Amino acid sequence: MVRRQVLRSLRWITATAFLLSLAIATRPAAAEAPLRIAATPGPMTDTVQFAVDLAKKQGLDVKVIEFSDWVMPNQAVADGDADANFFQHIPFLNIANQARGFNLVPVAPAVVMPMALFSHKITKLDEVADGSRVAIANDPVNGGRGLLLFQKAGLIKLRDGVGDVATPADIVENPRHLRFIALEAPQLARALDDVAIAQVSITYLVASGGDPRTALITDGAGDLHYAINFVARADHRDDPRLVKFISIFRSPEERAYIQSHFGGAISPAW
Repeated sequence: MVRRQVLRSLRWITATAFLLSLAIATRPAAAEAPLRIAATPGPMTDTVQFAVDLAKKQGLDVKVIEFSDWVMPNQAVADGDADANFFQHIPFLNIANQARGFNLVPVAPAVVMPMALFSHKITKLDEVADGSRVAIANDPVNGGRGLLLFQKAGLIKLRDGVGDVATPADIVENPRHLRFIALEAPQLARALDDVAIAQVSITYLVASGGDPRTALITDGAGDLHYAINFVARADHRDDPRLVKFISIFRSPEERAYIQSHFGGAISPAW
């Protein structure tokens, strides 16, 4: 009697397990989680959002997460709160990795966004008054990029070979006695009413309603050294969702959008 009961129980367990496995095998697969891209406001979000809309038509769900500074997009990717970000060039990424211990890698270049000098007080570089107060970014690489712009404008001379990591201490000639102040990148566009000249990223200039065509000087739309890259954690760089999204981003439709929407202020990097 006991043996028959045990056998019946085993048959019931086996049948139940079979039916459960069959149900699992035949039910629809759960929807794939959306790809999360961290970006900064203005042109960065605009360009990536256009590709998001293209991706949706191809069945790829992508979510854009906006951050207002240049610190949190990398932190979000490092922490796993975003799958990739879209806001920085490789020199900036290298400094961020060194300073914060990130293991983030460039996946693909996307656009080149020139840095430029702007002013609400002058219209030509030769109008800069002696002793003028001027502003640059306070992060190491972009501050250096700003100083290189002031050198390109003929307003200062930097120590030979200093490159991207230049600081005001590297100025060896300053004939107009410019007084440099360093501000957070998002504040530079707002500082234009208070300083003679400011280095401003096109990202924040456009986001604040400014016109890129009013630049006094730029560092060149064709300089791939400063190309904005998609960036991910090293162990996620081959995420199939990200690979597919980048291929959609680097499409003729996106290229046409960038070239028409930003009037040449931003250029494709592929």
